[in-house]
Amino acid sequence: MGAYILIVEDDYTTQQLLKQFLTSNGYKVDCADDGLEGIHMYKENDYDLILLGIHIPNLDGFSVCKMIRRESQVPIIFVTRSNSEDDQIRGFDLLCDDYITKPFSYKLLLKRVEAVLRRAKNEKKESCIEFEKIKLNLKTYSVEIDGEVVDLTLKEFKILKSLIQNYPQVVTREKLLDSIWGYDYFGDTRIVDAHIKNIRKKIKLPYIKTVKGIGYTLRRDI
Repeated sequence: MGAYILIVEDDYTTQQLLKQFLTSNGYKVDCADDGLEGIHMYKENDYDLILLGIHIPNLDGFSVCKMIRRESQVPIIFVTRSNSEDDQIRGFDLLCDDYITKPFSYKLLLKRVEAVLRRAKNEKKESCIEFEKIKLNLKTYSVEIDGEVVDLTLKEFKILKSLIQNYPQVVTREKLLDSIWGYDYFGDTRIVDAHIKNIRKKIKLPYIKTVKGIGYTLRRDI
């Protein structure tokens, strides 16, 4: 049996055609009719890929994607009639893996599903990321500096991971709040500064650079 796919789509005809096509190509497929059901099924099962509509009942696709990205990197492909540039940009800002507009070729959709799954499989092999003397184990959430274990909280770990993965880009405070604390956090952005201060104190390395009024980035040893 191939990869395990969840389709979240309220148009029954589209949903069933997708299911039939993917099943005939060796995939195991579940279907959800709305966003809330989609979230429930995502939490109950270990999917390899999610095909997600945007204008779906109860919880729209953007909200579903945002909630899933708070805790998982499971591949998400938006499949929608909306071909507006704003929606596509928003989808990729929410870290979707691809965006397919209707009507589409089923053969082309299959190739894009295969490409996303292949990329995800390769990324899964990378259980560690490194920056200079820092090594993060993404499976055990542990941090090592020159081979010595450093004790970071989960949020501190996620902040450091985000800075490393986005290097050399600047990561804004708002982006860190949104991705780590979640879209429902309405507190002061200074909570990010407090966590950065703790990370600096623990790693004892001058890698984290403040970009005034914006956020943070990393700098390499000079």
